[in-house]
Amino acid sequence: MRRKLLLGNWKMNKTPSEAVEFCKEAKELGKLARANKVDMGICVPYVDLVPVKKILKKSLIVGAENCHYLEKGAYTGEISIPMLKDIGIDWCIIGHSERRTYDNETSEKCNKKILALLANGITPVYCCGESLETFEANKTKEFVEEQIVTGFKDVSYDDAAKVVIAYEPIWAIGTGKNASKEIAEDICGFIRNVITKLYDRKVANKVRILYGGSVKPATVKEYLTQKDIDGALVGGASLDVNSYKELLTSLL
Repeated sequence: MRRKLLLGNWKMNKTPSEAVEFCKEAKELGKLARANKVDMGICVPYVDLVPVKKILKKSLIVGAENCHYLEKGAYTGEISIPMLKDIGIDWCIIGHSERRTYDNETSEKCNKKILALLANGITPVYCCGESLETFEANKTKEFVEEQIVTGFKDVSYDDAAKVVIAYEPIWAIGTGKNASKEIAEDICGFIRNVITKLYDRKVANKVRILYGGSVKPATVKEYLTQKDIDGALVGGASLDVNSYKELLTSLL
């Protein structure tokens, strides 16, 4: 049985002092989540990682929003995996559509990051998803399949199930539009079948697949009751501690 996973993505929001105030109120949510067999956490900007990790410790998952695949070097503005490990970070989002759109994040580059994260014992949350143009052209599945196949290149059989996949249709991120639960389930089920082809059904049944895209407390449960949707990657609704708590209590 795959555990449900609720993961917030703050993007470029909250100063360290704002993050501290949020975490003081959110700290107890970890107990509630664990009592109901839900994994819960937040991925935050680099400058927030240390203060957030210090407060939340093992209460909630604390992850980074990106990393570089090399251990060190002349890459101004980048953050390495050893830097994340040194401050106790063991989750990291890879390939979010906003990084693909604005920062030339390719699936090939994501693959290098996934391999490096796995080698360092950090859980990658690998994002995939299509544009509105691709969706309307009925090419979602071939587009997403390419992202999954490329992202998982050279990932070993034993490591494959450690990767969390987040399906986020670009046309539903921050737009207020939602893919219906039927559309989300169809694509998440398709992704599981792609993993089956790459590995086998045993591995595919272990991989957690999240849905993301304007998820709100009022809608989160309808997604997570679907067979192949194991959780949600949430943006705006994770920024307010009350809506963050509502996301959890909506599932209980």
